[in-house]
Amino acid sequence: MDGRRRNPYELTDESPVYVISVAAQLSGLHPQTLRQYDRLGLVSPDRTAGRGRRYSARDIELLRQVQALSQDEGINLAGIKRIIELENQVAALQSRIAELSAAVDGAAAAMRQREAQVHASYRRDLVPYQDVQQASALVVWRPKRGE
Repeated sequence: MDGRRRNPYELTDESPVYVISVAAQLSGLHPQTLRQYDRLGLVSPDRTAGRGRRYSARDIELLRQVQALSQDEGINLAGIKRIIELENQVAALQSRIAELSAAVDGAAAAMRQREAQVHASYRRDLVPYQDVQQASALVVWRPKRGE
């Protein structure tokens, strides 16, 4: 969430609004198949107080993906479950990378700002001078009044 308050009545892709019969119709699967997928942990719809399943638009899309992987690609349900788990893990890691990248960018900007402040505080009348006889020396330059 981006810090703003969300309208509790606003529907999103994660809003659990479809009963199992509607979800089955939208996904092209039999309701018993949806129950089996729920038992296997492939798709986990929200539950009502009476334990009825409520599917979201994201759940419907996931059901279609499971169907395609199973029928078109010939992947068994255990393989599909592992694919879904890995895809969720990749999405979580990508989100974390984005967070860390933003933090690094913020720290780099703060460092550049602090560095600029330090450089702005340097005395302009001190000039480093390298002498062959001495390792290093500091020469104070005082301009003549007419220069």
